[in-house]
Amino acid sequence: MAKTLAQLNAQIAELQKKADAVKAKEAVGVIERIKEAIAHYGLTATDLGLSGRVVKGVQSVGATGTVAARKTRKKAAKKPGGVVRYRDEAGNAWTGHGKRPRWFLAALEAGKTPDDLEAK
Repeated sequence: MAKTLAQLNAQIAELQKKADAVKAKEAVGVIERIKEAIAHYGLTATDLGLSGRVVKGVQSVGATGTVAARKTRKKAAKKPGGVVRYRDEAGNAWTGHGKRPRWFLAALEAGKTPDDLEAK
């Protein structure tokens, strides 16, 4: 006979309680092994990346808090510069993308046209 939704939910809740108990029991052993390894290797919170600072000599493979991972993210975050489209006599430059810079607006107010400011 098929079980009702309420019976299935009760069974799920019971199994979840059992799973949580097993997980908590296993965690005790894992924590003990970690503590032993920390003591054996003399590791500090800084070595483990728990202090917010990363020691240059200590890097773990695949962790997002490592020096190598941070350098990779920094490189990926930098966008290549655009081609300069406008330039003035003072050396100011603008690609033509985004908000117009103050020097460009001042030049327009002074009577110049965008064609006058085009980089050549």
